Amino acid sequence: MATVKYERPEALLDVPFHYCPGCTHGITHRLIAECLDELLMTGQTIAVASVGCSVMAYDYFACDVVQAPHGRAPAVATGIRRARPDRFVFTYQGDGDLAAIGTAEIIHAATRGENITVFFINNAIYGMTGGQMAPTTLEGQVTQTTPWGRDPAVAGNPIKVCELLATLDGPAFIARVAVDHANQIRQVKATIKKALQCQLERRGFALVELLSTCPTNWKMSPAEAMRWVQEHMRQQYPVGVFVDHLSENRHIFQDRSAGDQPASGQPLPDAADLTAKAAVYTTKE
Repeated sequence: MATVKYERPEALLDVPFHYCPGCTHGITHRLIAECLDELLMTGQTIAVASVGCSVMAYDYFACDVVQAPHGRAPAVATGIRRARPDRFVFTYQGDGDLAAIGTAEIIHAATRGENITVFFINNAIYGMTGGQMAPTTLEGQVTQTTPWGRDPAVAGNPIKVCELLATLDGPAFIARVAVDHANQIRQVKATIKKALQCQLERRGFALVELLSTCPTNWKMSPAEAMRWVQEHMRQQYPVGVFVDHLSENRHIFQDRSAGDQPASGQPLPDAADLTAKAAVYTTKE
């Protein structure tokens, strides 16, 4: 009798994704959902979706999801987290959203050390609007608005978000991973979980940048898009951990709310207790 090895995470609704074939949004959604389940965070989580291909994330995650104006997800997440410190909050943003119109919001949320988690999808292009140049578009990369390739003399150089935010004192965890090969999935998941762990332990701001594909706007097959990430994006955006204060003796983030208790009147989740329960969850057969 066949057995199911990888069941759908409880944090992911049983509906089909709308994403294009070969797009890595679906993989990333699943990994986030698995981590929410394993950390027992799903029922206490509020997600903030960006404007872009992931705009309909509210159809996929089995938690409360708020839709933010373009680029403003960190500001919206900040307000939610301060008003409801008994909830975990993460944003899910693309490069056109976070690194263009949302540059001010992400930089100031990071420098304040807001206790939120940000998942930054970098596919080096505007996806939903038809394939225009994004702040992360590579030099020489052809897009709808750079038909002869991105020219730094005209459009500037690609923005390296992790390196930029790593210069600030506020972030607790900054890392970049690549969703470009099956053998990378466990590393990607471990990094996502660590970013959520930062918030669980009230360490402060955490961001994970995920190098991703956009086969449709890159005019490539899914396999070609994966190879392009490996051969080109990784050269411009090296994977690695840029800031990691999770295991250090660092000042614990204090929630910006009146008094020591959250607005709901419920006590803050105990990080040690949830972590212990999560360890039991992950060892279940």
